[in-house]
Amino acid sequence: MYSYLNPGPTPPAANPDAAKLMRRIRRSGTKPELALRSALHRKGLRFVVDRSPPGTDRRRRVDILLRGARIALFVDGCFWHSCPVHGQLPQANRKWWRLKLRGIALRDRDTDAQLAKAGWLVVRVWEHEDPAEAAQRVLELVAMRTAWSAVGPTHSSG
Repeated sequence: MYSYLNPGPTPPAANPDAAKLMRRIRRSGTKPELALRSALHRKGLRFVVDRSPPGTDRRRRVDILLRGARIALFVDGCFWHSCPVHGQLPQANRKWWRLKLRGIALRDRDTDAQLAKAGWLVVRVWEHEDPAEAAQRVLELVAMRTAWSAVGPTHSSG
C-alpha cells in the first residue's frame, strides 16, 4: 500500500538562480512531452493528454492516454524520476532531495500498479529518449493491444 513519503518543508534554495529555475519547471506540456506527442500524431495515433484514466485514483494523471488501446504513457524527466543514466542528487539539501525523489519513485510504482490493475498498459519514456523511436514502440504496442482485443484472449491461432 502506497503511503506519501513526506520529506518535510521545502528547504530554501541554495542560490537565487536555482530557485528561479525550479519555479519555471512545468508539470505538463514539457518539450520532451510535446516532441513525443508530435511524433505519435505523425504516426496517426490520436490521444488525450493530462487525464486521469477510468478506474484509477483521480489525483493521478497520465501524460498521454491512448484510450482505445488502453495505454497510459508517461514522459519522465531524468531529474524528477531518478533516471539511472542521468539522474543526479543535488549537492545542496541532499537529505531532503533524497527523500523527495524516493517519494516520487514510490508514487510512480504505485501509479503503475493502479493502472495495471485497472487494465491499462503503462509505458514510461525517459525525456532523453528519441521521440521517433519511442513513438514507434508505442505504435507497435497499440497494434498488438488492438489486435489482441479484436480476437479476444481465448482465441488461438493453430
